[in-house]
Amino acid sequence: MKFKKTPESLVKDPGLDETIKNLTPERIVQVVNRVLTKENSARLQAYLDTCVHCGLCADACHTYVSRDKDPLFAPVSKVRQTLWELVRRKGNVDGEFIRNAARIAFTECGVCRRCSMYCPFGIDMAYLLLIVRRICSLLGVVPVYLQDTTNSHSVTSNQMWVQQDEWIDTLQWQEEEAQAELSTVRIPLEKEGADVMYSVIAPEPKILAQLLGNMAIIFKAAGEDWTMPATDGWDNSNMAMYSGDFEIMGRVERLHWETAARLKVKKIIMGECGHAFRGAVYDGPRWLSWQYPPIPMIHAIEYYYDLISSGRIKIKQKYQEHVTIQDPCNTVRGRGLGDKLRYIVDALCEKFTDVDPKQEHNYCCAAGGGVINCGPPWKRSRMLSNRVKAEQLGKTGADVIITPCHNCHSGIEDIIGFYNLGMHVKFINEILVECMEKPEESEG
Repeated sequence: MKFKKTPESLVKDPGLDETIKNLTPERIVQVVNRVLTKENSARLQAYLDTCVHCGLCADACHTYVSRDKDPLFAPVSKVRQTLWELVRRKGNVDGEFIRNAARIAFTECGVCRRCSMYCPFGIDMAYLLLIVRRICSLLGVVPVYLQDTTNSHSVTSNQMWVQQDEWIDTLQWQEEEAQAELSTVRIPLEKEGADVMYSVIAPEPKILAQLLGNMAIIFKAAGEDWTMPATDGWDNSNMAMYSGDFEIMGRVERLHWETAARLKVKKIIMGECGHAFRGAVYDGPRWLSWQYPPIPMIHAIEYYYDLISSGRIKIKQKYQEHVTIQDPCNTVRGRGLGDKLRYIVDALCEKFTDVDPKQEHNYCCAAGGGVINCGPPWKRSRMLSNRVKAEQLGKTGADVIITPCHNCHSGIEDIIGFYNLGMHVKFINEILVECMEKPEESEG
């Protein structure tokens, strides 16, 4: 199969361009056959036998719609250009084929699973593209920035190269910041037997530390018995899941759950991130051969809903700016938290205009699934692939987009800048801290 030369195919990325030089035909065949026959079998065969190439998945894909419905960007076309050819040829392809397959699987599909909702047979297209990523990862052909993130998971057990002393220093700093608002706030470390371990992803201590202080205030107001670990295992993100390095993915998840077990907590509450929830509750445990995670995990959306609906947190004054919502794929389409998210927003905000389509039908932010982690070389491609999201958000007339997910937050910020939307992005906890009643109103 000859790949059509598009501007995207000409993007330079050492993770793709240099690594294919080391590939041999024998190595490619060996890896492809291992993944197709040892790691995937009946499910893959069922999908390959079932798909009739009808293309009904096409209009569900933000990339296809945003790219003026170019057939090359339809989900079925992405699979046909990659996995189906690998199966048909039994892995007898060259390095240039692997490079193009990696480009498509990593940068043109966010594995958001929206297309699968519209397939008449329910074929999981994301699963098929993740098989391609797995093959590329084992061959060492991964976008360089995404591979760097995976390397960070391997070396530091978090995705942002945060060292253990930096982690503890950041928590102490945010405790002091929170005490300026509530003098009795603490961020308890290594408290054995607490009801809750709070779990975050590495961008928080690295670039969004204020979210940690906000959460300390929320826990104080809710009267929560909670803790955080002082050791590795605090990071709940897992970009190795999306790079295709499932060995590191499993290692990260095992450490996270073992840390919670060591602290003897009753449950884990995790911050506002979708892919981390997916990795911790679904993909990670399955790779580890666990039927279920060993400790219950609650996403921040569920937790905020419980706090507000039960009256444990009371709203003092509503947020006045005009808001809309971005539905994170992995917690709304994947977990069904769309109604709870809207309950929270209605409770917190004076003026809310919903997006159309919404909830599980909402468009992906085009940053999740590891796409934003492919880095600057692919940013323009990512922006062109989500023009439809910019149009959707612009139609709401809102000033603020609430995005309870880190990838959504960063991806929507990029879209706002690229398409000059003049909007802002906020997490729920930023608004909740501003609007809720606090147990003491004096300065710390």
